[in-house]
Amino acid sequence: MPRSVPLRRLLVALLLSCSVLVSTTACGSDDGNSSSSASSSASPTGTSSAEAQKFAKTRFVANAGLAAGATYQWIVKPYRAGKFKKGADGRTFALVKAGLAGGFAYNRLKAASENAKGDPLLSKAVAPLTAGIASLEGMATKLRKGEMGDGDIGAFESVINNIKDAGKSAGAEVEDKVPSASQLGG
Repeated sequence: MPRSVPLRRLLVALLLSCSVLVSTTACGSDDGNSSSSASSSASPTGTSSAEAQKFAKTRFVANAGLAAGATYQWIVKPYRAGKFKKGADGRTFALVKAGLAGGFAYNRLKAASENAKGDPLLSKAVAPLTAGIASLEGMATKLRKGEMGDGDIGAFESVINNIKDAGKSAGAEVEDKVPSASQLGG
């Protein structure tokens, strides 16, 4: 009887590792040429600069909107509700979600600043904000560990509001879009 427990664990571990292996190979390409052909077919060859600028603004609005939605929904709102205080109901879960949302928001803000480079007006509006975005890099870890304060939450809000204002001034108004929990996990 004691021998069946380790065997069962071994089988479960083997099945899990096989499923991970299968899922990672399913996402990759079989040969080296398919990725280059996919990238060459996916790149817009006949677009004018006006279309490229339009797409840059669209991607900027989408990424900044997701960052703003995640920040408000899973960082600012729970913080104001007192979910991050010691002894609060659901504190650990709220901190984990806030940490994921912080990392997600940082990633989307970096992507939005890259998207802004495709539009001259948007690029000028967003350029001064890159230092603020870079300052948020370690914030996800602080959120997850519960080591943040009013200033840290204010920094997130400030960067988000500045991005929204920069987008609005360049004709790309940003609205909050709350990402799903599965989008936060990547």
